[in-house]
Amino acid sequence: MKVLGIIPARYASTRFPGKPLALINGKPMIQHVYEGVGKISVLSEIVVATDDDRIVNCVKAFGGKVVMTKETHRSGTDRCGEVLEQYLREGKEYDVVINIQGDEPNVEHSQIETLVRCFEEKDTQIATLKKQIFLKDELFSPNVVKVVCGINSEAVYFSRFAIPYMRGIDENEWLQKQKYYKHIGVYAYRCDVLKELVELKQTELEIAESLEQLRWIENGFKIKVEETTIENIAIDTPEDLLKLKNK
Repeated sequence: MKVLGIIPARYASTRFPGKPLALINGKPMIQHVYEGVGKISVLSEIVVATDDDRIVNCVKAFGGKVVMTKETHRSGTDRCGEVLEQYLREGKEYDVVINIQGDEPNVEHSQIETLVRCFEEKDTQIATLKKQIFLKDELFSPNVVKVVCGINSEAVYFSRFAIPYMRGIDENEWLQKQKYYKHIGVYAYRCDVLKELVELKQTELEIAESLEQLRWIENGFKIKVEETTIENIAIDTPEDLLKLKNK
């Protein structure tokens, strides 16, 4: 199985402009991610996808592969789709694309390996991860995306709301009476499926929750969801970076 790892990296982040170039122990964040991913043997190739010359120059400076993409992409998925399209034109072929978070400098190898294994099943179209929620603050935070799955481990729905709703039960008891899961936002796509996803128009559910994966579900695509017990550390703000440096 040939697997292409793509690291989308935008410069113009609202909460943290220039985030991929922020230094951690003297190295840009994007270099930490790239080098960490480079140690994962299941990936056939790794490339950064960006829309900014400063990131292009940075990646080239440390010897990484990078592709310049359009500024108009709505999501990392769309950016991955453009890279795949370019590679296919060049005659490169892959079975699976993994969209790797560019703001998680400590890449967890086992999570990527778990996603790749999902595609040993021929019916897998898209794969992602979930982690059990144990804290009430996480359960009711709209910044933590929740997911519910069917008995086949495929996603039924994603929401910023705590789902399922526990009717007649005090909110303080929800976590004791029901397992809740948060979505870990790393995706893997079969290549032919990714080409279809980037052609889809936004849907009402996606717009309402601001979650692109709802567009895929509304259009009938199946999302395999595997469980992880590892807590990812994402850098969303300059304050998050300071916390990481102080650990």
